[in-house]
Amino acid sequence: MTKHNNVVPNGHFKKHWQNHVKTWFNQPARKTSRRIARQKKAVKIFPRPTAGPLRPLVHGQTLKYNMKVRAGRGFSLEELKAAGIPKKLAPTIGISVDHRRKNRSLESLQANVQRLKTYKAKLVVFPRRACKAKAGDSTPKELATATQVQGQYMPVVLEKPTVELVKITDEMKSFKAYNKLRVEHTNERHVGGC
Repeated sequence: MTKHNNVVPNGHFKKHWQNHVKTWFNQPARKTSRRIARQKKAVKIFPRPTAGPLRPLVHGQTLKYNMKVRAGRGFSLEELKAAGIPKKLAPTIGISVDHRRKNRSLESLQANVQRLKTYKAKLVVFPRRACKAKAGDSTPKELATATQVQGQYMPVVLEKPTVELVKITDEMKSFKAYNKLRVEHTNERHVGGC
């Protein structure tokens, strides 16, 4: 019999933990099946790029991420108009469209219009029927040399910041940074004093 005001012993030790073990033995098989599915999809959507439609360059939201450029959902109607591509035609030639997006800066508008023009210049349009070619379709010579683009098409490339090298002068060597910081800190504290 236990004495004093203790916790009533109530330990749950027989939990049958073997019944709840999560294994991951199917990982290699899943990897294989995913690869086969990607290959089947590539054959099915030939000659379109495997990565899907072309995406615009956009800046991330909020103060933390707005300096980073990433791929967006779709091109705005203003960008398509500036590039001379009808909004109904764009999805049929592998360009994603986002009718809700607004262009708030001229730089991003021009960058995306240039992206569209580059894409359009490289584009090879297959005729819907092999025997009947319409206006806007590519020539038979271009069709013969066309290949499917594997992986990301026109990926987002970030510019690396350049570092400027400077010769160290005697003035720089003699400069006492810590002392300067302390003096400025003191000056800031005494602003407005008599």
